[in-house]
Amino acid sequence: MRALTVQPGQANSARVEDVSEPDEAEGAIVARTLGVGICGTDLEIVSGAYGWAPQGRERLIIGHESLGAVEEAPAGSGFARGDLVVGIVRRPDPVPCSSCAAGEWDMCQNGRYTERGIKERNGYCAERFRIEPAFAVRVDPTLGANAVLLEPTSVVAKAWEEIDRIGNRACWSPRRVLVTGAGPIGLLAALLGRQRGLEVHVLDRVTSGPKPALVRDLGATYHSGDIKALGFAPDIVVECTGAAAVLVDVMELAAPDGVICLAGVSSGGHSISLDIGLINRDLVLRNTVVFGSVNANRQHYEAAAIALSRADKSWLARLITRRVPLADWETTLKRAPDDVKVVVDFTL
Repeated sequence: MRALTVQPGQANSARVEDVSEPDEAEGAIVARTLGVGICGTDLEIVSGAYGWAPQGRERLIIGHESLGAVEEAPAGSGFARGDLVVGIVRRPDPVPCSSCAAGEWDMCQNGRYTERGIKERNGYCAERFRIEPAFAVRVDPTLGANAVLLEPTSVVAKAWEEIDRIGNRACWSPRRVLVTGAGPIGLLAALLGRQRGLEVHVLDRVTSGPKPALVRDLGATYHSGDIKALGFAPDIVVECTGAAAVLVDVMELAAPDGVICLAGVSSGGHSISLDIGLINRDLVLRNTVVFGSVNANRQHYEAAAIALSRADKSWLARLITRRVPLADWETTLKRAPDDVKVVVDFTL
């Protein structure tokens, strides 16, 4: 079968090649791949900056945002031929730490977890993949090809769960949300904010293309330009850019008792001047919480599946701005101005 593989740590080593059928040890369910979403992590792996091959191998099948159709499933697994299925990315560490033992492998404490398509486990960007029933999520068949958005939605489902938990530390009635960055994570974070009935604002640099309309069609408000000119203090901030200057601005902007979720990973190497003492004073005196969130466990995937099933399907379809066949995967590395989510489509 064909798969997109890479030699981790070596730039420009990615290629489509013939590989063996997936090993039975990877799971009892066999799925035919329909699509694989491409994100910044994949670009880092292809560039040689990130990623680990399975033990004893030189190459890694990449791709962690999966969607497949079940071809084989054991009796009693809860899955049947034809089910649409998404594979969970992370597996708990073998020790396990207390978090992994509790099923919260997204909060692994010792870093010995593995991840499909990223860290020591082959991913889903192959014509077929195997998966364990415990790490497979069945999705609403009416979602169709849009179900490839489940993995990034699970990330924001976790972020919102943590925001709710932190907010409940006190009597808190949030009304206004600011999402910085209108990429897939930002737009999906805005979707979940609107599903909670909150007033949602999204800030991004672009002034044209699909993003402003996608935000407006959610019933949210789109902004571009200087964050300090917004004219309001959000109760909740979901920061999805990872840009250093934006991080500082949102910490200064949040309302008293505000909760700031950092969901964007910074690239590093960018220095800015700031008065950390002043920021500390403001955070303390305003009871502001700043926390980071990444990855997801099974309950977040299940929450994401519910959120997507409730969303407008035509709106979700507009998030996927390009579908390319596996043979043309290299075009996914070059971001077009109007790109939101790019998908390798195995049906083309």
